[in-house]
Amino acid sequence: MEIAIIGGGASGLAAAIAAAEDPRCQVTLVESHGRVGRKLLATGNGRCNLANANLSMGAYHGADPAFARPCLTRYGVESTLDFFCGLGLVTVQEPSGRIYPWSDQAASVVDVLRFALNRPNVRLLTAWPVGRVKRTAQGFSLSGPAGELTCRRLIVACGGLAGTALGGSMSGYQLLRSLGHRCSRLRPALVPLKSDYPRCPSLKGVRANCRLALRRDGQVVAETLGEVQFTQYGLSGPAVFSLSRQACGEPGHWDCRMDLLPEIEAPLAWLTRRQGEYPGLTAGDLLTGMVHNRLGRVVVQEAGLALTAPLSGLTRRELNAVAGVVKGFTLGLTQPMGMDCAQVTAGGILTRDFYPETMGSRLCPGLYACGEVLDIDGDCGGYNLQWAWSSGRAAGTAARKERP
Repeated sequence: MEIAIIGGGASGLAAAIAAAEDPRCQVTLVESHGRVGRKLLATGNGRCNLANANLSMGAYHGADPAFARPCLTRYGVESTLDFFCGLGLVTVQEPSGRIYPWSDQAASVVDVLRFALNRPNVRLLTAWPVGRVKRTAQGFSLSGPAGELTCRRLIVACGGLAGTALGGSMSGYQLLRSLGHRCSRLRPALVPLKSDYPRCPSLKGVRANCRLALRRDGQVVAETLGEVQFTQYGLSGPAVFSLSRQACGEPGHWDCRMDLLPEIEAPLAWLTRRQGEYPGLTAGDLLTGMVHNRLGRVVVQEAGLALTAPLSGLTRRELNAVAGVVKGFTLGLTQPMGMDCAQVTAGGILTRDFYPETMGSRLCPGLYACGEVLDIDGDCGGYNLQWAWSSGRAAGTAARKERP
């Protein structure tokens, strides 16, 4: 059985390893770039958050998120950890449930996957972009820079459009469309958000643990708790990524309201105590020790206070105004950043045309698809890589087992 896999990312590598478990299968992994796992090396800021112990279907999105359930059930977190343990990877779980390689290096994940492909029945073709796929009587024919490649089974694991600087492209969608499949609207997810707040440049690089509320015309659309990173253009960080899929998707006034001290219910008492203990300080120092100094000064300015005003002269009304901004610091949002800044693509090839247990096409026998190219995307925290491992292993296993 000849099996070809287009795409050397997370799902393609998992599919290749699963397909190659049968030594009678000849597996060819085709990657358009010079090396496999290029985007994988950049995940988790180079640490590779490869899974999450708190796996839940609520973390997945798409036109039909339930499509992912059979794969995620059969190849869940425990199965994924067993898979990587078998490849020699040591992992560690953080209190949040996020799972990383013990080495704290994404390269460790890529390396053990590469080593697993070092089998007699696996061929790796890099720098081999597939320009066209044709259905043939014997299976499929792939056209590339060095001629044609034929196979009986084809797995499309090209990834999505997100992260264009790291290889994200339209190729997988185009190849599957040429074989009769349809694609939903593509948009960036897990992406920074742009803001029209004029003080963003002064907050660049500041981090804060907040409770966030994404709002449209004053109505809360989504909420979360976590780390925010301020950028020159707006907001980034894990908490923002978890809201970004829903942001600015419809007309209206969008903003992000942040509780900068979610663990403190009555910040006014803290501010009053600071005033009493340090009357010689200025208003610019009022929030020192509570939030980042630069953020604290911006909060004081948003409350209408001069940074040089002595604490001793602040009225209760002024302290209350600062407390109000602390519990409701709000930035207007304009739009998400583009696909080049996104970690994952929302939308993709319609899942209704695939079998959820095998990732096999209902329209084109012998064709499979897995990973980000399909209309399934997950929350920040290892859920997208879990989908890649699960769907890739399902596709590779089915391709080597299913009858012609």
